[in-house]
Amino acid sequence: MPDYKGSDLELKCVNTIRAVSADQPESAKSGHPGAPMGCAPMAYLLWTEIMKYSGKDPKWMNRDRFVLSNGHACALQYTMLHLSGYNLTKDDLANFRQLGSKTPGHPECFLTDGVEVCTGPLGTGISNAVGLAMAEAHLAATYNTDEYKVFDNNTYVICGDGCLQEGISGEACSLAGHLGLGKLIVLYDDNDITIDGSTNLSFTEDVQKRYEAYGWHVQEVTDVVTQLDDLRAAIKKAQETTDKPSIIAIKTKIGYGSPSKEGTHGAHGAPLGKDDLAGTKKFYGLPEDQMFYVPEDVQKYFDDVVAKNTTQVANWNDMFAKYKAAHSAKAAEIERRMAGTIPEGTFDKFPKFEIGKDKDLATRQMSQKCLNAICPDLVELVGGSADLTPSNLTHFEGAVDFQKETPEGRYIRFGVREHAMGALSNGLFAYGGFRPYCATFLTFAGYMAGAIRLSALSKFGVLYIFTHDSIGLGEDGPTHQPIETLEMMRSMPNINVFRPADSNEMAAAYQIALIKTTTPTAICCSRSKVPGIAGSSVEKALKGAYVAVEVDSPALILIATGSEVGATVKAAEALTAGGIPTRVVSMPCQEVFLEQSKEYQASVLPGDIPTLSIEASAVHGWHQFSHAQISMVSFGCSGPGGKLFEYFGYGADNIEAKGKELVEFYKANGPVPNLSNRPIFGNKLPPH
Repeated sequence: MPDYKGSDLELKCVNTIRAVSADQPESAKSGHPGAPMGCAPMAYLLWTEIMKYSGKDPKWMNRDRFVLSNGHACALQYTMLHLSGYNLTKDDLANFRQLGSKTPGHPECFLTDGVEVCTGPLGTGISNAVGLAMAEAHLAATYNTDEYKVFDNNTYVICGDGCLQEGISGEACSLAGHLGLGKLIVLYDDNDITIDGSTNLSFTEDVQKRYEAYGWHVQEVTDVVTQLDDLRAAIKKAQETTDKPSIIAIKTKIGYGSPSKEGTHGAHGAPLGKDDLAGTKKFYGLPEDQMFYVPEDVQKYFDDVVAKNTTQVANWNDMFAKYKAAHSAKAAEIERRMAGTIPEGTFDKFPKFEIGKDKDLATRQMSQKCLNAICPDLVELVGGSADLTPSNLTHFEGAVDFQKETPEGRYIRFGVREHAMGALSNGLFAYGGFRPYCATFLTFAGYMAGAIRLSALSKFGVLYIFTHDSIGLGEDGPTHQPIETLEMMRSMPNINVFRPADSNEMAAAYQIALIKTTTPTAICCSRSKVPGIAGSSVEKALKGAYVAVEVDSPALILIATGSEVGATVKAAEALTAGGIPTRVVSMPCQEVFLEQSKEYQASVLPGDIPTLSIEASAVHGWHQFSHAQISMVSFGCSGPGGKLFEYFGYGADNIEAKGKELVEFYKANGPVPNLSNRPIFGNKLPPH
């Protein structure tokens, strides 16, 4: 061990963190010891000297937020949570990566106290952190006073080379620089190693100059092995730099202390092995044969830090009590936002559409009307568009832009950064007190699929507004016309995908989105105008699907969504007049419909009546509801939207013809197979 310029106890603490972090992959026979061993000095400083937090009150409102962006290094975070008084025991550490444990293979925010966001897909954690920093800036500007700093926390990130290679981090960090998020501090583990080997294989850019170009405050620390004073000073300078985010490039040694793997990619993704681990602990001056060993003086040092943090929390609580007395309305609004409750009467303010009186609108215009109606009351609705505001129609009346000089603003100009937009929205939600929304064209959901998936996995109730939702967008052509996108999202667990057909269905979509705080919602909107549906209502649409046109003894059922419902209603009228009594079912949300009782589902779709589904999207997924489908089996093409609908078979005449064919088919070929007459197995859910 080289000469160390700090105290013996400091070095013992750092080495204990290294050893316990290496023990976890060894116990699991799986995992990533190298990064935790290299990053241990950073974590030591953050948890003992820099950050304010409380293991006993892990959701304390004013805690500093920490994000381990290189989530594969999670053994480091679990070690710190264990040492710092969180509900994570040595048994939990020994259960690393095991089924049902609180120490999964990458951090999961819904599973482990002290984990703010799910990280693992590289680049997303640092991008979430930008959202967390935006949240603090907004709430501080909205609620703080000269006397009371209710919101006054920093966001700290540890990230690696992989995070900074992924494009999402570039998108997010570019915006962070533009917004001047001075309370965002990133510690970059610059260890020159990737899974394949040296970073020289693929990553030779000057990262520091890139971040200077983004408008960040950039520093470099070249040694955290023999002393921590340089890193202390750099973090202090970053804290003092309040007009721009900070990144500190820190030279580390992956797998530090390993006799055979230090500084190599061999330390990255596999346990050190029994002999190498023993040699590592000998190098650290720790017992070679003890797993998860924490010396008494090390634990006492951390216990003293916990006591100091407990005092900080108590002082903040006293301050907030005084704030409540002086600013009761603001304090009540903060508490309501953090609790996730909706002001009474909010949903009564959604606009009402009267057929024959109000003019037809595109559903994207109906979405904007919903935002205009509820945003004055729901101050937690904060969001924007990926440079498509005039098309997405997401700017609500009276909205002020969130900018460097106006962080109290609620409208975010995300720029052309879809993937980061989703990740930032996840960060906003994770902070607490926000219901973020973001918008782009539906086809560009592909850019942000990773962020949408993490919303669903993390149980973050983010609202995604997607417009231009089909071939009906017209002349922009197949590069912009979504085909597979709806099914991509519908196949994802824990997300509600709405495709409203009129204003009542749009109001229902927003209502469910706001009620479902642990489920993200995608609201997919048309570019073109749609007619009102005489049989619709908000109450009916809240069930996900309902009978929009009823007849006695239906011989045919037509199911449609969104802009296709209008033509489907016309086709049903013609079919009924021609002797085939036809029911129309509008299905704005498959997921919500499948949550209803079996009795309700059967009352809408009995399963043994010929059923035809109509949606200008991929066919996949519709077989569970219909015997035949009018769906897209190719990409679209450029042309006026109305003509495209006719060409691809979504006009009333073709729907009528295909409905007749379906009825005739089953008359000639035997009984109608009952789609409801099949087993539904209770597939396993995770143990947590």
